[in-house]
Amino acid sequence: MPNRTTPHTPARPATAGSRRSRAGLLGGPAPILTSAVLWGTTGTAGSLAPAGAPAPAIGCAGLVLGGVLLFLTSRGARSLPAACTRGQRPLLVVGGLAVAAYPLTFYPAVARTGVAVATVIALGSAPVFAGLLSWLTGQARPTTRWTGATTAAVLGCTLLVLGPELTGHATPMDLTGVLLAACAGLSYAAYSLIGGGLITRGHPSDAVMGVLFGAAGLLVLPLVLFLAPHWLTTTRGAAVAVYLALFTVCLAYRLFGHGLRRTPASVATSLTLAEPAVAAVLGVTVLGERLPAASWGGLAVLALGLVILTLPDRRRR
Repeated sequence: MPNRTTPHTPARPATAGSRRSRAGLLGGPAPILTSAVLWGTTGTAGSLAPAGAPAPAIGCAGLVLGGVLLFLTSRGARSLPAACTRGQRPLLVVGGLAVAAYPLTFYPAVARTGVAVATVIALGSAPVFAGLLSWLTGQARPTTRWTGATTAAVLGCTLLVLGPELTGHATPMDLTGVLLAACAGLSYAAYSLIGGGLITRGHPSDAVMGVLFGAAGLLVLPLVLFLAPHWLTTTRGAAVAVYLALFTVCLAYRLFGHGLRRTPASVATSLTLAEPAVAAVLGVTVLGERLPAASWGGLAVLALGLVILTLPDRRRR
């Protein structure tokens, strides 16, 4: 990952060709966009769960199963805490808490404000939080390109998700739900920044993601057991939980970790704004939903912002 914050630090020496080709496949925007595509299927998959399954329990069940699986299958995850320095170990704790905080804040926000408002606030605020946290911690300064592309992506995300709301009657806004959605965006930005920082310091991306999500899965396990776990014993409920665990947690965050090796966390969180676009397309093609013209316009603006972010920067060496 190019280091923009330390321009006077010499670049790492070139490695073997096989490692370079592997970095080309697993580094950069491609795996992050693939993760966003997988995350975009969560809404459709969750809608197939049994009727009595609480929304927070669905998300937390996927995190428990996927987090533990990610930890067990990640090479070096067990030895990562010992390999970290004294200053890095607290970051593992904070990162695990941030991962666990996302479903605990996002799903209650959905219950209070609806999917549209919660999604646009959480995903729209995450890149802003990531850029501010990177700036405050001295990791990177927001560039003009990132600011413009992220602004376009957030605007497009807003039009895409809130398009149906703009054509109907306005409803009172639940301030508690808004704050919870913003907290979800902050937690997502925080663990993306922490994970990216540990990865760029030389720790394996699989190990970092395995530890963060394995710890988060254990943290939310009591909530899954408390919130009516009987739905997991049904065939449909088990299938939904397994899909969320394997694809939207284990595989998606493994790819996300690889992408963070060569992509700043502020850019990565902006790229994942592709998630609501995928969810909208699936809603139209699979669930038979309809999007107004404002939503299609937002999809085009969002795509433009993502294209700007994925184009190579000629100024980087």
